[in-house]
Amino acid sequence: MSTLKRPYGIAVAQLGPIHLADSRAAVVKRLIELLRESKSRGAKFVVFPELALTTFFPRYWMTEEEAVERFFERSMPGPETKPLFDLAAEFGIGFYLGYAELTPDGRRFNTAILTDEKAKIVGRYRKIHLPGHSHHIETAPFQHLEKKFFEVGNEGFKVWDALGARIGMCICNDRRWAETYRVMGLQSAEIVALGYNTPSWNIHWNEPPHLRMFHHLLSLQGNAYQNGIWVAAAAKCGKEDGFHMIGGSAIVAPTGEITAQAQSEEDELIFTSADLSIGETFREHVFNFAKHRRPEHYKLIVERTGAGAPLGTAPD
Repeated sequence: MSTLKRPYGIAVAQLGPIHLADSRAAVVKRLIELLRESKSRGAKFVVFPELALTTFFPRYWMTEEEAVERFFERSMPGPETKPLFDLAAEFGIGFYLGYAELTPDGRRFNTAILTDEKAKIVGRYRKIHLPGHSHHIETAPFQHLEKKFFEVGNEGFKVWDALGARIGMCICNDRRWAETYRVMGLQSAEIVALGYNTPSWNIHWNEPPHLRMFHHLLSLQGNAYQNGIWVAAAAKCGKEDGFHMIGGSAIVAPTGEITAQAQSEEDELIFTSADLSIGETFREHVFNFAKHRRPEHYKLIVERTGAGAPLGTAPD
């Protein structure tokens, strides 16, 4: 490994349940307490979960208008979230925050923002890989209506120079797709931040619940290693009004090793003094894209959305 270390304090702020009756103000107070702990640990950057200000409302059937009125943010920061921004600026800590975004022209996205050390918004990501469905499934124990309430993100996977690092963002289901990380890896990302709200039960097929956590961590570890990046993943978890979501908030090194992992399903801060030079080593000696990639043989990745017929037959 490189002897020129680049220490970087990364915190992941896991949230326990947010119930339908919980107010934005009460949630922001919880975020502020986690931010204070981040400061005490020496964090430069803290990652909050997906849809961090509300319950995971896509589990409920309602009209789009009802969802907008109750769960979407028309501005960021708004009156209720401004105290978080003010304290982050005072502390000099940047953060990732997920929320439901309503644009001025009425479009709806599952969004995350990145702020710098002055709490200025310097990056925005809108979720691309939306899971679930848009119709009402009467036989399901709950709904998963992201395709009803959100549009597919329209700004791609970007990487920002912020907080002394190259930082990319994604949200929840994005973490399961290799393309998510590779596109950011090709932009020399050093850290990928993501928030998630993952139900413990799959309503579409009989998936053993333990696989939800296994695949979650597998996705983080494999993609961190294959792109030479640090991955910081923050859950909102536990039983929200009786509906259970997995925890497992984690920070993963470019080695694929988990350096910190939440032990509860409540509000919990985890922290790593990450060495960004570890990623440099892997990007130079193992996954040196410029030296080893052969994109002329990867064309199907962008030409097809689904599997098709094989292009050739096996040689005799």
